[in-house]
Amino acid sequence: MARKLSTLVVFGAILFALLQHVSMAQQTHVVGDTLGWTVPNGGAASYSTWAAGKTFVVGDILVFNFRTGSHSVAEVSKGAFDSCNTSSPISISTIGPTNITLTSVGSHYYLCTFPSHCTLGQKLAINVSGSTSPAPQPSPATPPTTTPVMAPAPSVSIAPAMAPAPASVAQTYIVGDNLGWSVPTSGPNSYQRWANGKSFKVGDTLVFNFVNGTHNVAMVSKASFDSCNTTSPINTISNGPARIRLTNSGEHYYMCTFPRHCSLGQKLAINVTGTDATAPTPSTTSTPSSPTVPSSDSPVNSPPAPSASAPSLVLAALPLTFLSFALVRLLN
Repeated sequence: MARKLSTLVVFGAILFALLQHVSMAQQTHVVGDTLGWTVPNGGAASYSTWAAGKTFVVGDILVFNFRTGSHSVAEVSKGAFDSCNTSSPISISTIGPTNITLTSVGSHYYLCTFPSHCTLGQKLAINVSGSTSPAPQPSPATPPTTTPVMAPAPSVSIAPAMAPAPASVAQTYIVGDNLGWSVPTSGPNSYQRWANGKSFKVGDTLVFNFVNGTHNVAMVSKASFDSCNTTSPINTISNGPARIRLTNSGEHYYMCTFPRHCSLGQKLAINVTGTDATAPTPSTTSTPSSPTVPSSDSPVNSPPAPSASAPSLVLAALPLTFLSFALVRLLN
């Protein structure tokens, strides 16, 4: 009996060690999340912001989502990365999506070799470590702010119990967040998922980020929105970024009038609540005179970002199964 008990203890220790190994298994990172691998409207900061704070470890996998023929992903040296030199990449893939397994520690640099794509911000730099401890990113770090050591704690004033609630403050929504205003790579419902659960009010402002000449934003009727009819928009803004202040309640419909952009998912419908009485005084920013179009903000109930890393348990399951069979034989 003592021998069986000691065997149980040994197997328990082995099982615990294997479970610890599972928790440290490889992770999959979808580069840019819903933005995918494309020319970002926010410039190179879009991908450095995405990578900031993430931990990349040897064995992890990077997934670059792009349409074959529209982009590429090349690993390059730091010098080529800084100057956007695409002539001598270390490796290159032109078929999307591309999966790259991180096999060595240190800094790794990736860019798109299509003309001007790198200079417009389609580039990514990461640092890979050999353990799960957080590794610093090669992107410029924000200088830390210093807090006075002996600063006195602020006094807390207690408002009267029946004090009236202040009027709601107008908000600014960046449509699509990091995706910007573009043809979405994650499906035709990308902007509706982004808007899901948000509360748009009269006085709020929508910002559509796009590069001039590549997109526009048109306010249209519901019928035109449903059929992607671009012939009679209520109003069209061709200069990006376009700022639209919501001045009336009800349903608002937006889309891009470039060929096929709407049918590929570059369209947004929102519902606006409230009245002009609750809206703050308009800013000096010029706004379209026609009815404003729906704005979007970071989704409250949107699904988890695809870059959320999930440990792979397949390999770890094999030794656990083997140990279970061995344990049954020892105990019989």
